[in-house]
Amino acid sequence: MAPILTGCESLTSFFSKDDPILDEPADKLYNEGLYLLNEKRDIKGAAKKFDEVERQHPYSDWARKSLIMSAYSYYEAGAFEDSIGAARRYIQLHPGSPDAAYAQFLIGSSYFDQIRDISRDQDRTEKAVAELQEVVRKFPNTEYAVSAKKKIDIARDQLAGKEVDIGRWYMQKRDYTGAINRFKAVVTRYQTTRHVEEALMRLTEAYMTLGIVDEAQTSAAVLGHNFPDSPWYKDAYNLVKARGLEPSENKKSWISRAFKII
Repeated sequence: MAPILTGCESLTSFFSKDDPILDEPADKLYNEGLYLLNEKRDIKGAAKKFDEVERQHPYSDWARKSLIMSAYSYYEAGAFEDSIGAARRYIQLHPGSPDAAYAQFLIGSSYFDQIRDISRDQDRTEKAVAELQEVVRKFPNTEYAVSAKKKIDIARDQLAGKEVDIGRWYMQKRDYTGAINRFKAVVTRYQTTRHVEEALMRLTEAYMTLGIVDEAQTSAAVLGHNFPDSPWYKDAYNLVKARGLEPSENKKSWISRAFKII
């Protein structure tokens, strides 16, 4: 379906109590909704038609079809909360339907499309990961699972970036223990993201500053072993070398154990 262009009018104003609608056949309402959605790009009229199907014919198959179309329409319009609400209702009413996978994907995508930059709160990012993981878990053999996995990777990278950003802030405040906890989260929870290289270097820096040389050497060694061409490894290596030491992995370190798990 083609994208829908909307104005600034609130979606809640679509449904006027002063605009009564007489009962019409369900298929007629549904097809009118499709026409308004696809041909007229009229999200206001389309949403109204789809919702009328559910209101006038709540137990019909057309109501089921209209509900998923409402969820889709709201998503395309950027009315994410409305899309989430319609999609959740669809899953509750029709959990065994073939379109249940798509409804779950719409929920995850609605949160995903609201992800903010790493300087902002990442609650929607966490919700996106959780909801998209439900797509993969419940509907692993669908096309939506494939798309969900790609979005999960992007969202997890965002969460890792947030941890690194906070860790840097702690480093600036000379709160090295707080920084280590943030970088540790990246190494243990987001190891497959692009931020793990910096996290390992920052761990080397923080541990070296605290005088915990063994852990500093380990984080540098793990970084060099897994990402030998990384510029972050060069920085970590120089930090250790400046103290007359070499990167050396302690197999009992939590850092070594974390990478063994992966």
